[in-house]
Parts: sequence; structure tokens; C-alpha cells
Amino acid sequence: MGLQGTGFLLQCYLMLAGAMYFDLGEQEEKCIIEEIPESTLVTGHFLLEPWDLKTFSHSPHFGVTVRVRDPNQEVQMSKRFGKFGKFTFTAHASGQHYFCFQTNTTRFSVFAQDKAKLHLDIQMGEHPTDPNAVKAKDNLQTLENSLSHLIDQMMYITRQQEYQREKEEVFRQISEETNTKVLWWAVTQTFILLSVGFWQMKRLKDFFIAKKLV
Repeated sequence: MGLQGTGFLLQCYLMLAGAMYFDLGEQEEKCIIEEIPESTLVTGHFLLEPWDLKTFSHSPHFGVTVRVRDPNQEVQMSKRFGKFGKFTFTAHASGQHYFCFQTNTTRFSVFAQDKAKLHLDIQMGEHPTDPNAVKAKDNLQTLENSLSHLIDQMMYITRQQEYQREKEEVFRQISEETNTKVLWWAVTQTFILLSVGFWQMKRLKDFFIAKKLV
């Protein structure tokens, strides 16, 4: 593994230290769901390793396939990676996005018939500025980069708020429609009960008249 690969692996370890993880079997696929607003930049870092680190494999078969499906179940991204990597995409629609991960292990891998641990960190919105830009000697350039990053963060927060308002509006409409249906159902039940009551009273009255009891 080259110096660049080692550096990227170290970066993955640092970023995934507090991230979630779950187990994957041979050729097994697992998915997670994330609510993502439209036009949101999504970046994911992952690291795949055996539960038993003594069986760590450098086989090219040891890796993971990442698939992302949008709320319409259309595949937005599908790519095969090694044991660690990074993926990035921009959401085309608001709603639940499905992140699916499947191991690439085969019978030629040392890892076959065992379990792996997948560390995953998903970030949404624009991310911290480039460290090289932060170290720039030109303070004006650094300030410009910081302002640009701040604007991107504000736009991401705005999209999140708009998405939450849309969800709230949809929920309100569903609640109002449900309340209206419940009200009409109650009115219908009351009308039916009254109709049946009057009909029974009339039938009982006709019965008494026929029997000359009144």
C-alpha cells in the first residue's frame, strides 16, 4: 500500500472513530435509510474490516459495493470499492434515501464464510474547507474561503428547514383529511343509528296496531 493509500486509510480511521458500524456476511447486503433534502451534497466514508483483525486480508476480493437509491427507488449511485473508500453524490429529490452495502468477498478470500465489520460515516451539506486553503498565507484568500464555506452551510440549513416545512405541511394535510373522514364517519354512523331506531319504532307501532294492542 502506497503512502497516499496509507494516509487515506488513516483519515478513514480518524473520521470513523465515532461513526456507526454493523456486521456483513459473505455476499450479504444491508441498507440504512436517511432523510435527505433535495440538492444536498452527501459524502460517505467507510472502512470494511474482519471482526477478527488477525485475518485481515489484502485480497482484491475483499471489498464492498455501495448502492444509493432515491425516494423513487431509482439507483442514484452504484460503485464497487476496496476495503475502504469515499463516495459523494447530490440528492436529486427530497425524501428517504437508501444506502445499501454488499461485500465483494468470494471463496478465494481469506475472509470467506466469516463476518466483517463495516464502519460508516455519512455527512450532509458542505464540509470543512480544504486544509491547504486554511494554511494559505494570503489572509484575504483564507477569509474568502471561510465566507464561502459559511454561505454553503447556511444554504444547507435553509434546505433542511424547507424540507422540514414540506414534511410538516404534508403531515398537516394528512391530519386534516383524516379528521374530516372521521367526522363524516361519525355523522354517517349517527344517521344510520337514528334511521334504524325510527324504523324499529315504526315497525313496533305497526305491530301493536295490527294486534289491536293500541
